[in-house]
Amino acid sequence: MGSRGPRSLVLVLPRPGGPGGRGLWGSEGSRGPSSPAARGLRPTMRLRSPRLLLLLFCGLRAVSQEREVRAMVGSDVRLACVSLEEGSFDLNDVFVYWQISEPGKANAKSVVTYYLPENSSAGHSDNHYRDRAWLSLDSMRQGDFSLHLHNVTPQDEQKFNCLVFRKSLELRKILDVVVSLHVAANYSMPVVSGPSQDEELTFTCTSTNGYPRPNVYWINRTDGSLLDGALQSSTVSLNARGLYDVVSVLRIGRAPSVNVGCCIENVLLHQNLTSNQPEMFTGDKKSVPDGPAHDTLEAGSRPVLSVLGVLAMAVVVAVVTGWLCRNRCPHRSHTDARAARPELELAELV
Repeated sequence: MGSRGPRSLVLVLPRPGGPGGRGLWGSEGSRGPSSPAARGLRPTMRLRSPRLLLLLFCGLRAVSQEREVRAMVGSDVRLACVSLEEGSFDLNDVFVYWQISEPGKANAKSVVTYYLPENSSAGHSDNHYRDRAWLSLDSMRQGDFSLHLHNVTPQDEQKFNCLVFRKSLELRKILDVVVSLHVAANYSMPVVSGPSQDEELTFTCTSTNGYPRPNVYWINRTDGSLLDGALQSSTVSLNARGLYDVVSVLRIGRAPSVNVGCCIENVLLHQNLTSNQPEMFTGDKKSVPDGPAHDTLEAGSRPVLSVLGVLAMAVVVAVVTGWLCRNRCPHRSHTDARAARPELELAELV
C-alpha cells in the first residue's frame, strides 16, 4: 500500500460580492495519491475562477502579531496592519483579507472586507460592515493594509485578523496580524432619587447608555466609605442601541441623618462617575419611631405643661403691675403737695 499524501490547509477566498460572508479557512483531509500535493506537483491557480484555492504550506515565514485597540461607540477607528518591508507594493501582486470569528461557531470565520488584484478595489462580505469598513489603496501601495472602521458599535468588540499574501512569492503569507478591538461608551451621570417614606429608607440610582457592563457602588458621603453590597440590588440591561442601562436600589434602616451617593464604574475607561447632588435625609419626631412608654409620658405631660404656662404668665403680669404701681404712686403725692402750698400761702395773706 502506498503512503498517503500530506495533510494540507486550504484557504478558500470568496468571490467578490459573493453571498454568505463565509470564512477564509477550510480544512481538508488527505486527498490520496491523486492530489497534486501528494504527487509533489506545483498547485495550479485560476485567479479569475469563482472560488480561488490557495495552498498554504507549513513553512510560512509570516509571524502572527497581536495588538489591542480601544474605541468609543460612534467613533472611527483604524486597525493597523503594516508591513515592515521597504519599498512600494504592486496592487496586482497582493491579496488582502480582514476577517473575524463567527459568534457561536468554532473555527468559523466571516470576511469583513478584502482586496483581490482583478477587482482593482476592495469588497465586502459581511453586511454588518458594508459602508463601514474600507481599505486605502494609496496606503496599501506603501505597505499599509490597515482597516478603517466607521461608526463603531458594541458589536464590533472582537478580534480582527489581517492576512496579506503575495502572488509573486507563490502566494506566501507576508502578514498575519490580530487586532483586538475593545469598545467603550460613557455612562450618563448617575441620578439618585428618594428616600421613600416607609419603615426603611429606599434610594434609587439610574445611569444609561454605557459600555461595557458597569460596576455599581453606594457610598457613605460622610466618611467616603463603601456601603455593604448586601444592602443594594442592581439591574443591568441592554437597550436598543446595544448599550447598558443600570438601575440600582439601596435599602437601609431609618436613622436621624443619612447622606449617601451612587457611583458607576467603567473599568475599560478607568472612570468613576458619582452622583452630583448629595442625597441627605434628616429625621424628625414623625420619622423617628418612639416606644409606647414614651408616647404615654408625652400625652400625660401636655396638660401639666399648659397649666404651668398659664401660672407663669399670671406671675409675670402681677410682677409687672406691682412694679408700675410703686413707680407711679410716689410721684402723684409729691405733685399734690406742691399744688397745695400756693393755697396755704394765699390763705395766710388774706
